[in-house]
Amino acid sequence: MALNWVWIGFFTVAGATALVRTLMGDEGVFQGLLTALFDGARSGFEISLGLAGVMALWLGLMRVGERAGMVETLARLAAPLLRRLFPEVPNGHPAQGAMTMNISANMLGLDNAATPLGLTAMRELQTLNTRQPDTASNAQIMFVVMNTAGLTLIPTSVIAIRQSIAVKQGLGASFNAADIFLPTLLVTFVSLLVGVMAVAVCQRLPLWRARFALPMLAVAGVLVAIVTALARLPAEQASRIAGATGAMVILGIVMLFLLAGAFKRINVYDAFIDGAKEGFGVAIHIVPYLIAILVAIGVFRAAGCMDALMAGIGSVVSAVGLDTAFLPALPVGLMRILSGAGARGLMIDVMQTHGVESFAGRLAAIMQGSSETTFYVMAVYFGSVGIKHARHALACALLADTAGLVTAIAIGYAMLR
Repeated sequence: MALNWVWIGFFTVAGATALVRTLMGDEGVFQGLLTALFDGARSGFEISLGLAGVMALWLGLMRVGERAGMVETLARLAAPLLRRLFPEVPNGHPAQGAMTMNISANMLGLDNAATPLGLTAMRELQTLNTRQPDTASNAQIMFVVMNTAGLTLIPTSVIAIRQSIAVKQGLGASFNAADIFLPTLLVTFVSLLVGVMAVAVCQRLPLWRARFALPMLAVAGVLVAIVTALARLPAEQASRIAGATGAMVILGIVMLFLLAGAFKRINVYDAFIDGAKEGFGVAIHIVPYLIAILVAIGVFRAAGCMDALMAGIGSVVSAVGLDTAFLPALPVGLMRILSGAGARGLMIDVMQTHGVESFAGRLAAIMQGSSETTFYVMAVYFGSVGIKHARHALACALLADTAGLVTAIAIGYAMLR
């Protein structure tokens, strides 16, 4: 519903602005809106076609990893930590397995697998809910907040979209679509940590104990050291290091999946083909959503509304002495909370307008890859078990989103600017 009003708002504001400009003597504004309408539709379709091949590749490789048991391996590694985050869930309860599998699938970018596992976990957690049936339990709140601020190891779809747009913009083999890997990982870690700590404070969980606090502090210390070291380097060199690291890690994971599949004696080729078939389905599925948001944004921009909005925000930012280079990417982070499709369209618009290799283009990709559609996740997960009273879930999730957005901008300046 939120996206419905946002979409209508784009057209309404653009139409009203165009009418005012026409009355003021700008006779070509409506022609510009019509051109933007058709250009947005064509662009959405062309991007989706380019995305199909890359998504087929990634989903094929992920299916190999899934059948090789890598998701289950991650689940076993995460189980000791999750027991401390969910003290209400008894050891061996089916909810524990579903939650660890869900989080592991999210880390690997297996959205198709993560969502049904998450809904299964919510149903299992509902069997432990000692509150009113329509009121969220502590465990359900923690689980949903972790999903809204989930740690993403491989931002598969964002990398695929960047590669597709880079081809359209004529970038050669030197372009590295994975150079957002390390910044995205850092941002999602901060967002997840803030969300978990916010829920822990509300639920009075003793997460300051050494068994939990020391590993988190160790990971946080390593990440801070990485950002600090890269921030001291020239932006171009820091970007090359981040890109090389991302490429090595992702290729390493791909090789690990393939070798694990060979070791488990699964038919790696057939597994890849099965996953690749889904890749075409995913690309085709997003065509209408992508066209819808791109035509709305195109009309909004052609009417001059986007420039006016950014100029207004820019004047406020400049007044307090801050740099304004991040402003073109800011709408992506704000829209991401409401709609993944809407944010994806805004991200593509930024990449097309400013260039996929620009600071704004890369920052928009980081924002898209390191956040989640909070309202959608809460509606689906809580709605699946009839929860109407989410208690402190929304506040904690929005706090995590805010931390992620601020961190994305800060890390973007430290590593990419």
